[in-house]
Amino acid sequence: MRAQGRVAAKPLAGKRIVVTRARQQAARFTRLLEEAGAEVLEVPTISIEPPDSWEPLDMAIEELESFRWLIFTSVNGVEMFRIRLEGSRRDVGALVGLRIAVIGPATATALQQWGRRADVVPDVYRAEALVERLRSEIRPGDRVLIPRAVGARDVLVAGLTELGAIPTEVPTYRARPVRDPVGRLAQALRRRDIDAVTFTSSSTVRNFAELFSPRERAELLKGVVVASIGPVTARTSAECGLPTHVMPREYTIPALARALIDYFTEERS
Repeated sequence: MRAQGRVAAKPLAGKRIVVTRARQQAARFTRLLEEAGAEVLEVPTISIEPPDSWEPLDMAIEELESFRWLIFTSVNGVEMFRIRLEGSRRDVGALVGLRIAVIGPATATALQQWGRRADVVPDVYRAEALVERLRSEIRPGDRVLIPRAVGARDVLVAGLTELGAIPTEVPTYRARPVRDPVGRLAQALRRRDIDAVTFTSSSTVRNFAELFSPRERAELLKGVVVASIGPVTARTSAECGLPTHVMPREYTIPALARALIDYFTEERS
């Protein structure tokens, strides 16, 4: 009863929210939602795993000095790159001389925690915005190393090529679908026991959608709030027949949690 009294005053009290992030990435988002009073059901629809081969990344690391730019598009990219670099008996000092650009404050923080600040962070956390931000920075012929997820959008590579750069994209990790929790999730949705489902990347949406038929998705998500971290994820969600109801202006985990708080606070008022 003591705990219920405290939770009742919180903005997400009584709300049950599904987090579909990979298990190793979900803790921060879950904590923010729980601090706001929500009951969180972690149902990871993806897992972060190594690529099929490390060879392309290892070869790029061997010739790191030949690149002028290094671009990280996610925390996972920073972490996997760090592991492989340190595995080659080098450390963050190997990045001296490289200009580093990142997409998003979380990625910038991960880089800084490793010991290096980003030189460029676009105001809008999308590949399109980074290309525009680099338009005045990139020189024709600059070699650009992009360690990132298998199957990532080609916007960055195409945009850099248009600017005259020579991008080298190397697979650094893979987001694989997780299907184990479908029964638990389906049961909660059928009981109408879920208030919101959250998506933090296109891969979380696609893998969530593959758990159910289009007819099941429409039926099970009737009345459930869909929250997407940004426009790319929202577009993928729409393509899967899942209209986004909540999307923050800043495409970050704290902003997504804040947007859910604002949505349900307004709904109650």
